[in-house]
Amino acid sequence: LLMRFLSQVGHEPLPPTIGRNVLGRKVLYLPGFFTYARHIVEVDGKRGLFRGLTPRLISSTLSTITRGSVKKAFPLEDMEHVSNKDDVKTSLRKVVKETSHEMMMQCVSRVVSHPLHVISMRCMVQFVGREVKYSGVFSSIGRIFKEEGILGFFVGLVPHILGDVIFLWCCNLLAHFINTYAVDDNFSQASVIRSYTKFVMGIAVSMLTYPFLLVGDLMAVNNCGLRAGLPPYAPAFASWIHCWRYLSAQGQLFRGSSLLFRRAPIPAASFPID
Repeated sequence: LLMRFLSQVGHEPLPPTIGRNVLGRKVLYLPGFFTYARHIVEVDGKRGLFRGLTPRLISSTLSTITRGSVKKAFPLEDMEHVSNKDDVKTSLRKVVKETSHEMMMQCVSRVVSHPLHVISMRCMVQFVGREVKYSGVFSSIGRIFKEEGILGFFVGLVPHILGDVIFLWCCNLLAHFINTYAVDDNFSQASVIRSYTKFVMGIAVSMLTYPFLLVGDLMAVNNCGLRAGLPPYAPAFASWIHCWRYLSAQGQLFRGSSLLFRRAPIPAASFPID
């Protein structure tokens, strides 16, 4: 998690190396996962790899508990089993109902767990400037409340929720239409293929919604008093849309999406961020 987030904020302490792509052309590659991890251990020791882990675990726990509580409080009404041979409209209605229920659970759990996610991001990004502003969970909560108020706990929430919602609907609807129209019931392995469709769609759609995750994480640390979120290291964004436009102009909307084969960005001219 730490290596990925540091690459998201653009912290590249190690020089790129020359490699070759699939066409045999020379390209510059940024250090991969293991090289980056080795650098962190050299600077911070092995404990440095676990920066922000405690608030991250609490955030995940809160998310799981909240989803379970919402599911119990608002149970999904049982619908009759609908096979792909049944009426398409009935089948689609079932998917829409299930996705709507799943979206509600995801949005509520995201709101509840996001404050701890913000603290986790800030604990991790302190690696860049060697700061100790955010350490314990409770002290971090007090600092954010004092400096930014309640809204400080929810910076970056909107792009995260938008990404979650788009992911759920695209993944579920695409899987439904593929299973309904592309997979023939006469095929002997139809049931096996259908069981993996949603998983495959999840991987594909997660790449498309990655920019929302990136922007949300960057906004969580932007202009919060830490070096990695302040000029000249990073612009002070007025909103998440401002951040999105800046990254888009730089061609960096997928920065940090991979930790294995990372192409070094092509130097760009100065882009306006107004």
